[in-house]
Amino acid sequence: MLLDNHGRKINYLRLAVTDRCNLRCFYCMPEEGLDWLSRKELMTYEEMLQACSLLVKMGIEKIRITGGEPFVRKDIMKLLTALSKLDGLKELSITTNGVLTAPHVAELKEIGVRSVNLSLDTLDANRFFAITRRDEFANVMETMHELLKHDIEVKINTVVMAGKNTQDIIPLVELTKELPVSVRFIEEMPFNGDGHSYSGIVWDYVKIFDEIRHTFPDIQKVPDPLYSTSYNYQIPDHKGSIGIIAAYSRTFCGTCNRIRITPQGTLKNCLYDDGVLNIKDLMRAGVNTIELEETLRAAFNSREKDGWQAEQKRKENPNFHESMATIGG
Repeated sequence: MLLDNHGRKINYLRLAVTDRCNLRCFYCMPEEGLDWLSRKELMTYEEMLQACSLLVKMGIEKIRITGGEPFVRKDIMKLLTALSKLDGLKELSITTNGVLTAPHVAELKEIGVRSVNLSLDTLDANRFFAITRRDEFANVMETMHELLKHDIEVKINTVVMAGKNTQDIIPLVELTKELPVSVRFIEEMPFNGDGHSYSGIVWDYVKIFDEIRHTFPDIQKVPDPLYSTSYNYQIPDHKGSIGIIAAYSRTFCGTCNRIRITPQGTLKNCLYDDGVLNIKDLMRAGVNTIELEETLRAAFNSREKDGWQAEQKRKENPNFHESMATIGG
């Protein structure tokens, strides 16, 4: 079992395979995009597989593949297939925006992917375009229905933003009436990639819940799974469920079981830290497996207590800023 210095079990890795994305969501990156990483700066699939193999042997049981958008990286299914065969890995899942995903759903089912997180901030095509700056709503909806057709669990991730999509909260909740999807509303986070300051949020998890309860007063709290980052709810007679993730409020840090690896190989003990070491650089410098494991264990033994503490340390570097696209959000 892999434990950190606060006694928290670490068994979940979020691996970002690319910083690139085929959408331009305004809360994630500037309209013109980012200064994309060069190919040599990215971890190769072989390096990712080597790192994941070691981490699974150390105690990682679940790997989620993220980006940017995972399916914009060439031959992503080769990596997913190889990861699915790792001895000891209990769960392989993906977060995607759904634009390019539909043609791969049958193969995802075949290699054992049981759950996919689908990023979708609105059910209105015009607002989708306004938020993402791309006309891809139909493709995302096709992916959702294709996943459901193949009995793959669908979790819809919706970032709630004042003045942008709060009118979509209730329509998204209503989606759970007839479809067995989990709609998870996420507090907006301070990662826009342009270095602008962030002064907090209006729509926190309490306000989101109150908005839902006003229309659905019979909404019921259900038990949260172990290590859950969401407060989970059920509305009677609805096939799906609701989750609210306090991503900015950070109410779940005490049970955090996850680590992240960015596309360039940076290990992050917390979404809010600025990285603790670079796995890719260590591998390319010729560090052997035993030395790499020792280095990783030392990193896990110096995790911050919570996201607030991690963010405070990163603020000591005034020029440091990230986009969700570069850290697997």
